[in-house]
Amino acid sequence: MKRNALKYVIILAVFSVAGIFYIQLSILKNTYDINEQQFHETATVALREVAWQLLEIAGQTPRFDNIEPVERYSRNFYLVNVNYFIDPEVLKIQLREQFKRHALHMAFEYAVYDPDTETMRYMEYVCAGEDSCRHTPTNYFPESDKHRYYFVVNFPTLKPYMKERIKGWYFMTSLLVVVLTFFGYSIWVIIRQRQLSEVQKTFINNLTHELKTPISSIGLATHVISDKKILETPDRLFSYVKIIHEQSNRLSKNVEKVLNLTTLEKNKIQLVKEEISLGVFVKSTVSRFRQSEAGDRAIISENLPKEEVIVWADPFHLGNILQNILENAVKYCKYQPQPEVILEIRHKKAHLMVKDNGIGIPREYKKKIFNKFFRVPTGNVHDVKGFGLGLDYVYKMVRAHQWKITVTDNPEGGTIFTLIIPLSHE
Repeated sequence: MKRNALKYVIILAVFSVAGIFYIQLSILKNTYDINEQQFHETATVALREVAWQLLEIAGQTPRFDNIEPVERYSRNFYLVNVNYFIDPEVLKIQLREQFKRHALHMAFEYAVYDPDTETMRYMEYVCAGEDSCRHTPTNYFPESDKHRYYFVVNFPTLKPYMKERIKGWYFMTSLLVVVLTFFGYSIWVIIRQRQLSEVQKTFINNLTHELKTPISSIGLATHVISDKKILETPDRLFSYVKIIHEQSNRLSKNVEKVLNLTTLEKNKIQLVKEEISLGVFVKSTVSRFRQSEAGDRAIISENLPKEEVIVWADPFHLGNILQNILENAVKYCKYQPQPEVILEIRHKKAHLMVKDNGIGIPREYKKKIFNKFFRVPTGNVHDVKGFGLGLDYVYKMVRAHQWKITVTDNPEGGTIFTLIIPLSHE
């Protein structure tokens, strides 16, 4: 599938998923609102019936026509105006009977307003299916300035009651969330696999190029020296032998990089640590690098402290880390490479810096350069030779040593790689 087609498919899928989720949430909310409205209507009818029964028992039913008995004070509280003296015992019986009759099987609590003391009295908590229970009723019951004889009913378990009524919808919504999460994860996997496929394709192209070039050079050189006439020109013979030697070394290094990748993938990192004088070690490593093909083109300077800096590290891997960073400093430079190796002590830690004058690393790629196979785009994949394995190796070795590595811009142009290494005695 083409890149643009996949992008449009993913965008369409994301909008579709978002739409489905929005619709489901809207349905859930509407269902909750409908059930709450049904409860309100049922509770209002039941409380009107309670008010009628209280007045009927007292023989004051004509008063009912002059009142609007039920007022919803808040979501849980209902205020019922009776406009006549309320018998608490009769009220309790009527509340239980009317709620049972209208299928309001839930706990409630009530209180009666006493106009003589101007306080709420006879507070009681009634559990569902029981006359009373040990729950203590709330200390707060709203009062009204408009009425003299009224009682207040509170439904403290209204929210759990509503959730219980629509628990099927909650289950369906949760199931939808799981499905959408799995769908989103699948989309992420597809995108990730496509990225890995592209990275792998680039790696294979680079690997093919890097392996074919020395093989072709070696093949051409061996074809030339197989001619007996080459013996008549020893200098020419020597130059082709040199080509075979250089290209075989190049081929060997490329194969070694791939084998190292396999080893790292299998987590077979075995560090053999020892105390190292970092200044002396850096000088030795830089000296070896100067003798390599990449180092021969560079002007490398060193800025090392006079005092001895001792660290605990694997010398083989530490040397490879430094050489990989120096090699990148030379490869990714348009002019004369002039890397500088700096060693400083900060906050009881050794800061080993490689400052280059190369092309630099754009901000958006700084977090990706340590990814396996990743190479900063340069237009042509063969402009700079490599597989995108060097910094991946560096990062894995740094992490294996439990060190830190940072990448910052060089104010003078280029990049600064900094290894932060604890001192041996720390």
